Amino acid sequence: MAHFAKLDENNIVKAVVVVSNDVATDEAAGIAFLQNLTGWQSWKQTSYNGNIRKNFAGREFTYDEGRDAFIEPKPFQSWVLDESTCRYNPPIAYPGGTGGDGKRYDWNEENHQSDNTTGWVEIN
Repeated sequence: MAHFAKLDENNIVKAVVVVSNDVATDEAAGIAFLQNLTGWQSWKQTSYNGNIRKNFAGREFTYDEGRDAFIEPKPFQSWVLDESTCRYNPPIAYPGGTGGDGKRYDWNEENHQSDNTTGWVEIN
C-alpha cells in the first residue's frame, strides 16, 4: 500500500490516505488517481519507514519543498531542527543517555526558558 499526504495551499498536511499499489505504481500514478478521485490537486507520497521524504507525514506536518521532507510541528520553542533527519531535538540531551536510567521524563519549556541548563522533569 502507498500513502499520500493531502497538502493545503501552505503545504500543511490535512490528511494521509492509502492507495493500492496496483493503482499507485509510482508517485505520479498515485497522485493522478487521487486528483481524479477527489478533485484535490496537491498530494505528496510518504512512507512509514521514512524512505520517502525523511518522515512519515502526519496531520499538521509541513511539507518542506527545499528539503523534500515532511516536518512535524515544532514541539517547543527551544527545540532545534536536525537538518539530516528533519526532526526536532531538545537543546539538552535526554537524562540517562540513550539507554535511559529507568526513569521517565517530560520536557518543561518554562523551566528551560528560566534556566537554559534545565528542561527535563522526572514524572511518575
